[in-house]
Amino acid sequence: MENRTPEQARELLYTKKTVYERRSAEAVDEAYAYSRGYAEFLDASKTEREAVKTAIALASKYGFREYSFGDEIKAGDRLYYNNRGKNLFLFSVGTEPVSKGIRISAAHIDSPRLDLKQVPLFESEGMAFLKTHYYGGIRKYQWVATPLALHGTVAFADGTTRDIVIGEDPSDPVLYVNDLLPHLGHKDDLKPLGEAIVGEKLNLLVGSRPLGEEAEAIKLNVISILNEKFGITEDDFLSAEFSAVPIGCARDAGLDRSMICGYGHDDRVCAYPALTALFESLDSPHTLMCVLADKEETGSDGSTGMQSDLILDLIDAIAASQKVTAAAVRANSKCLSADVSAAYDPNFAEAFEKRNSALLSCGVVLNKYTGSRGKYSTNDAPAEFIGWLRGIMAKDDVVWQTGELGKVDYGGGGTVAKFVSKHNIDTVDLGVPVISMHAPYEIISKVDIYEAHRAFSAFNRY
Repeated sequence: MENRTPEQARELLYTKKTVYERRSAEAVDEAYAYSRGYAEFLDASKTEREAVKTAIALASKYGFREYSFGDEIKAGDRLYYNNRGKNLFLFSVGTEPVSKGIRISAAHIDSPRLDLKQVPLFESEGMAFLKTHYYGGIRKYQWVATPLALHGTVAFADGTTRDIVIGEDPSDPVLYVNDLLPHLGHKDDLKPLGEAIVGEKLNLLVGSRPLGEEAEAIKLNVISILNEKFGITEDDFLSAEFSAVPIGCARDAGLDRSMICGYGHDDRVCAYPALTALFESLDSPHTLMCVLADKEETGSDGSTGMQSDLILDLIDAIAASQKVTAAAVRANSKCLSADVSAAYDPNFAEAFEKRNSALLSCGVVLNKYTGSRGKYSTNDAPAEFIGWLRGIMAKDDVVWQTGELGKVDYGGGGTVAKFVSKHNIDTVDLGVPVISMHAPYEIISKVDIYEAHRAFSAFNRY
């Protein structure tokens, strides 16, 4: 056996290093500059509909044009398919035969929030409210006593639609969910954290001034204001999609400005680098696809979620354009499920197993599996695929790390990975570590999102 010094033996160990340890000051500055574009994307994309519009505007600058089923597809084409304004597929057709597979990056663009119910407006004891049904996994107590904006789309009975945003302009009013004052909340203080605020109390306060002296005069005033400004009647809520989200723009966080605080990092912090990597890799010989999916936070169901067969329809169309079987294309395709991971938080160390948790500023995170308790409901990526991915990230010196979603028995979560891999496509989760995931405001590191961009770019090229 070869005699090794301890220093030589230490080189055989797996150790995590921060991006700051691995990169020059100039490279860090490049990452910080990249993050400014991300912050702009985040501010413009507080709902999935807004994210689709923003992504199409960006893609159009790179020559992407809209695709409809039946259109011709040929090498060199840059196309996008807009699925009901809430789910977007972008693909560029490479020069190599598509039978060699497609490189797919699949992120989601929906985030936890408060959605309005279909009959939301009511008045009670001198106040008017809008009733909500929370969307996705939230900690309900985080959404009270904080200013919220209303983003939505109304589909009128005449077939027209109108996009509406209330609360983002400094001159706009904001919405608010009442909380109980601490002087009267002693009994609530004794309740478990998840029970102190119940879903039916997440009502948005929208008015207190009456219109005349009739019954429900405050409600009448609110609907009159909405009608005057936006042409809405109460019936129009029946065919509208409105979401209450935190107000304001993404901001630098930390005295060193090394992080970004904002709403919707999960999962737009992966959607943006997946997009920019696609645009940067348009000279790749591979056929590339970037998917911006809806409904991940509620199970990926519906026509705009990743359980829809639309991805198969598009792969079928691409395969047919070169007269190859779609099965062969899928078998040779590879996918990065571009989703976030939980960053280790020393304030809540009891929930994490540190050796297998992602650390802030240590680069993009590879999660071999997600799921919960015994790996239920997970895609457990093949070791061979992870080995291949390690190789391509090494070629570009991408800073990456492994991660799990907390301790084994604490809970867990899922991504779109299992819905892609069931189509015989090798898939693994790769994304950005997040602090306070699913909170109204989350934290990410600027250097981590840039390493995600570099990882997706390497995936697209090699």
